[in-house]
Amino acid sequence: MSSANGRSNSLPHSWPKTADIVILGAGVMGASIAFHLAKRKAGKIVVIDKDHVGRGGSGRSSALIRMHYSFPPEVELALISLRMFQNWQEIVGQPGDFRKTGFVRIVHPNETARLKRNVEMQRQLGASVDLIDKHDLHELEPDWNVDEVELAAYEPDSGYGDGAGVAGDFLGAARDMGATYLSRTQATEFVVEAGHVCGVITDHGTISSPTVISATGPWTRPLLQKAGCDLPIECEYHQVAILRNAPGMQGGGCACIDSVTATYFRSDAHDKFLVGDFYGKRPIDPDDFPQRASDGSLEEIIERACRRVPKLAGAEVMRGVTGVYDMTPDSRPLLGEIPGIRGLYVCAGFSGMGFKISPAIGLVMSELVLDGNGRTVDISAFRPNRFADNQPIKAEYEYVDD
Repeated sequence: MSSANGRSNSLPHSWPKTADIVILGAGVMGASIAFHLAKRKAGKIVVIDKDHVGRGGSGRSSALIRMHYSFPPEVELALISLRMFQNWQEIVGQPGDFRKTGFVRIVHPNETARLKRNVEMQRQLGASVDLIDKHDLHELEPDWNVDEVELAAYEPDSGYGDGAGVAGDFLGAARDMGATYLSRTQATEFVVEAGHVCGVITDHGTISSPTVISATGPWTRPLLQKAGCDLPIECEYHQVAILRNAPGMQGGGCACIDSVTATYFRSDAHDKFLVGDFYGKRPIDPDDFPQRASDGSLEEIIERACRRVPKLAGAEVMRGVTGVYDMTPDSRPLLGEIPGIRGLYVCAGFSGMGFKISPAIGLVMSELVLDGNGRTVDISAFRPNRFADNQPIKAEYEYVDD
């Protein structure tokens, strides 16, 4: 992890009164955008965060890295991101913490035909993924109960990472290229004149800028409401269990998203196991949510996961992790310029699935700002006004729990 986490605010006398681009939020998205903009020498870049780098949702992320999506642009973003995760030292200048474990996607039995179609699409886009039957899956993961699995998708190159580490590495590299970082600085309002953003007001002062990018996750909606834009982002509370492997459990196995048990899970190093839930509770205040997971909720999540991994029944619960997702109605992000306010961009609403595509999101957002559109991947479908236009994203072979 880069040393960006430990660097303090600029001194008051060096407060940046102007910038070419201001980025709100120093999570994986804001830090990735800063990195890609700085790489292109986009001018004076200022990143502000109300806390410290990676301390929001990024630091609480389960950090799965996988290519399996039903919407082609998301697969493209995941593929670009995987290549960056695999070559982190060369691209970002830090060792990184990508763990290649493999990944398995299990769907409801009546959605096997959709699984086949999606795997075919993913392969056409360049993903390394195979369809495997229950015998192959049992050989791959002998601890799993796979009797009812007809087919599953298997990605040998996928795995998991570290959200806080990725945010810190991106921000550290951006700062090395000249970006300024202001921690513990709360953005309170945008300065808008004649339909164009002119800067941002913070609790420490105003920064004038013709371009502002809001990558503030669950805090996005109330901030943009002050500019007259109400985006349909709801906050959802989630809990994750970290278990110590039971005696005899195989360590370091595949990550998995399992529709049948409505859980996702992965190894955590070789001696621990992480289990999370598909569904959370709404609404929740992102500044006031339980910091300790409830024993009852963790037990219920683990009980469901035990149907797939029976040995979890003998595993010790080490701790719980809680966090907040920024959900949209179609569970896909809002990426683009705010209609009616030139120069004000949003990058939020990742619905709990942002970490794995964050390297590519920074790239396409930098292209959107500097070139007028996402050149590497067409992100026009993610435009923030799609719900107002009654055009939510609907993939051709979407799963019921996508």
